[in-house]
Amino acid sequence: MGRGDKKTAKGKRFKGSFGKSRPAISPEVKKKLAAKKEEAAK
Repeated sequence: MGRGDKKTAKGKRFKGSFGKSRPAISPEVKKKLAAKKEEAAK
């Protein structure tokens, strides 16, 4: 268990992959983050 285990979040971070334990940012969430950033810049 740990860095070499692709089934754990730490293993996913180490390998640089995404999946069930560490999902990638969805397009919907990206839009919300971009909107918040623009609002904060004003």
